[in-house]
Amino acid sequence: MTSLWRATRRRSATRSISTIDDYAAALQQSLGYGGWSPLGITQTQPGQAAEKAPTDFVGYAQMFATSPVIWACMVARQAVFSAARFQWQRLNRGQPSETFGTTDLAPLERPWLGGTTQDLLARKLQDADLAGNSYWTRFADEMVRLRPDWVQIVLERRMHPHGGHLGWKRYGYLYQEPGCDPVFLWPEEVSHFAPTPDPLATFRGMSWLTPVIRETQNDNLMAAHKRKFMENAATPNLVVRLSREVTPENFAKFRAKMDSSHRGIENAYKTLYLGGGADVSVVGKDFQQLDFSAVQGAGETRIAAAASVPPIIVGLSEGLQAATYSNYGQARRRFADGTIHPLWQNAAGSLEHLVTPPGGLGPAVRLWYDSNDIPFLREDRKDAAEIQGIQSRTIRALTDSGYTPESVMRAVAAEDWALLKHTGLFSVQLQKPGSAGGAPAAPDDDPSTEEGA
Repeated sequence: MTSLWRATRRRSATRSISTIDDYAAALQQSLGYGGWSPLGITQTQPGQAAEKAPTDFVGYAQMFATSPVIWACMVARQAVFSAARFQWQRLNRGQPSETFGTTDLAPLERPWLGGTTQDLLARKLQDADLAGNSYWTRFADEMVRLRPDWVQIVLERRMHPHGGHLGWKRYGYLYQEPGCDPVFLWPEEVSHFAPTPDPLATFRGMSWLTPVIRETQNDNLMAAHKRKFMENAATPNLVVRLSREVTPENFAKFRAKMDSSHRGIENAYKTLYLGGGADVSVVGKDFQQLDFSAVQGAGETRIAAAASVPPIIVGLSEGLQAATYSNYGQARRRFADGTIHPLWQNAAGSLEHLVTPPGGLGPAVRLWYDSNDIPFLREDRKDAAEIQGIQSRTIRALTDSGYTPESVMRAVAAEDWALLKHTGLFSVQLQKPGSAGGAPAAPDDDPSTEEGA
């Protein structure tokens, strides 16, 4: 344990957290954004270092469990992301081509007893959303999840041949459960999924919840404000003035009587009767005067923006006010193209080295995803019919041009024209009438054969 770590511990132990700003500052400092750790790296011994595990995982998990907006955004991301399945994809001359499946994908299709690809992807994205990182390893033909806040990324200095240090390289991963011995894993043994890189770290990722901590706290305060408003008769605050001649005993009796008759949601909107000498004034504002829905809706929209989820997808109020469900298709395409597909590509790349490619193919294939069976991504029936019509005309044209039907089907499905194979036969329009077939006859340029010669 280094002196820097001890100094950091002493500094954080004396911090006083009494406001939301104090909490956000403490969390940002623990992540390396407080100014005292510009690299976000904790020194362990000379020549080696470790990118510290995020210490906010438990707090973010509580935010997920208590914030309806965060819960809705994360569940919407998981519902679509976990619906994909993995396939091998051929690389034909460096270009992506057709996909296929083999038994080598079994560890991803049945990652553990009773587990499915959907379970694997859901936990993978949930860890990445909460901690910015998701770690998995393969042990005895079973995919094992490594809790993100128990993982340290062990780094080693990269030495330049001309002298000096040239950044850090990943040496391995150190996983340690509380009260247990640590386990060291080599980089090729760990699937590290970090879709959003942390700018203050070399390999560690950042949770999208980090920049919206204050928005989440404000949303919780809005919910508490609504609860208190309902608990106090669902009306603005009242100030009751009594004359100076009222004794403390009579004042206490008056207060108890008024609270029992007019406090709480069950006593809302009752007529207030006051005796002589009492004066009532209204202070504060109701929800309409506060423009409560606009204030709360703006915070919800900022949280959805950080999650890269269009507000209309999760049914947030501002999203429904700004657009109708006729715009849902455009929001769905934005969500799929701008958020989910990049996550799938990253997840496939991070898991690829944990499974064995089909025998003999090696770099000719890569691990990829198949999203054809996901209802959320299906085009409207009209669009699907138009696409099928275009494909059928393409198939007809290529078949009439002499390509084999099998290669035409494969090329159209994979959108790879290099898969086409020609039969050597041509359409009758390319042959001179009366020829015996085969290659097209050479044009006859002899003028003596022309009519009237």
